[in-house]
Parts: sequence; C-alpha cells; structure tokens
Amino acid sequence: MKNRFYGILLVIGLLFSASCSDSDGSSQDMGTLRVQLTDAPFPFDLVAEANVTIFKVDARLKRDDMNAETEEGMEDNEGENSGSPFVVLMEEELQVNLLELTNGSTQNLADIEIPQGTYDLVRVFVRGINVVLKDDTTYDLKVPSGAQSGIKVFIKPGIVVAGGLTADLLLDFDVSRSFIPKGNIKSANGITGFNFKPVIKASNMSVAGTLGGTVTTLEEEMAVALEGVQISIFAADTLNTTTFTDVDGNYSVMGLLAGSYDVSAELEGYTMQSEEGVEITAGNKTVQDFELLLVE
Repeated sequence: MKNRFYGILLVIGLLFSASCSDSDGSSQDMGTLRVQLTDAPFPFDLVAEANVTIFKVDARLKRDDMNAETEEGMEDNEGENSGSPFVVLMEEELQVNLLELTNGSTQNLADIEIPQGTYDLVRVFVRGINVVLKDDTTYDLKVPSGAQSGIKVFIKPGIVVAGGLTADLLLDFDVSRSFIPKGNIKSANGITGFNFKPVIKASNMSVAGTLGGTVTTLEEEMAVALEGVQISIFAADTLNTTTFTDVDGNYSVMGLLAGSYDVSAELEGYTMQSEEGVEITAGNKTVQDFELLLVE
C-alpha cells in the first residue's frame, strides 16, 4: 500500500423533516434538522488520529434579493445578530477523530427545528485540530479561519427545507487534501508537521445516491475479502472521488449525484478491475462488487 494520504470523508448529513401529525401546535413553516457525521476509510499506516473539534454549525437561509456576487463576497454575520440570515444548528464542543468514522458510520451533531426555505451555505466552526502518529507524536495545527468565521461550504443548487418533506445535505470533508504533510511521509521520523487547509464539498442528497459493495479475491476457490483496495469513481473521464475497502472488503461512497459513473478497483499485486456505466439513482444505494485476481 502506498504511503501517502488518501481520501477521507467527513460527512455531515442534514436531514430536514416536519411532522405531519403535530400535536403541540408547531407552525407548518418549520422543519426538523438532524446533523450527522461519517467518514471513509483512511489507510495511512503512520497516522493514528486526525482530530477536529467542532463547536458550531450554522446554515444560511437564502434571501430572494441575494445575487451570486453577494453570495461569494458576503460579510460574516452571526446568527444572533438582527437581520442575519444564519440559523444556528449546533453550538457545543464535539471532538471527532475522523479516522473512526468509516463506511457509513455516523454520529449525530444536531436535531433541531429550523424555518422552511432554501439554504445555500453551511458554516462549520472548528478548533483544536491535531494529528497523532502511531508513535504518539502529536502535531497541533493552526486553523486559518475555521474558528473565527467558520469553514464556508456553498450548496449549489440550494437545498429546500419544507414542512412535511425531507431533504438531505451531505458535506464531504476531504482530509487527504485538508491535512497536508510536511517532510518525508514514508517514515514517521521524516514527517515534520502538517498544514491544515480545509476542503469540504456539498452534495444535495435529494439528487444523490450511494455506491457500495465488496471486493474479494479467490484463495483455493474460496472468496476472501481484500482490505485497502482503492475504489476510484469517474464521471465523464474525470475523477470524482476515491475510497478504500475496510477489513471486511466493504466500501461505501455517499453523496454521488444521480447519473452514470465508471468505477475501478485497484490493489498492488492484483489485476485492476473496472466497471463502466454504473448507474446511481437518487435516494438509493447501488451495489457494485469486484473480484480481483493475483498478478501472475
């Protein structure tokens, strides 16, 4: 397995719903928001932990008169300020080791009613960032803006929250691009630190689905699970994302926009396998298994 950083997902699933049998008289212009975390496998054999402390998450309710230029160049506004379009979703400290959340495992962040409407931006406020190597060496990282103004993630198109309906938003936190190692990453002694440059992508789950499956090989005519297989997903010949199989040979990728993808499975010492035209359907899971053979 190559000693380099691979893709890892920090997923924040935003599940908006409203009760159709509301007995306490709640207004129909409110929906319920639940926030969850998940991650993808991270087979970097020198790293034990990649820790992030999330202490606040909020979302921006889009105004009808807000144009694209205003969206991109907006001044920061706190949710409690008069006239602010931001709605606080969560405001308490939660330390997360991103490497513990893999292949669909989730952790709830929030469950709260919010006004209905279109939300076009989420801000994730973080601090206490550090990386711990397996030899217990710890590197504390500077947060460029996540503690003061939050990590801004634009949602395009915006996600609509409506009473009685459910909408899902997936935030992909790409740790392979967010935690940048310094020095020689082939050995723990060669690493001199990390830079933190957060990269998060938003996917509207109302038009997205999940891809998952199992990768095996044959040993004495028995199917044996393969760990650490790189799964690469391409859209129109462009790499969309990657993930890796776990100890049981399973993989899962959430937040893929509905459409057709080419998927490949690759592990050193085995022949690469590919499948073209794998269809992803919104709101559903597509299963694509692979069987790799040893290179002769």
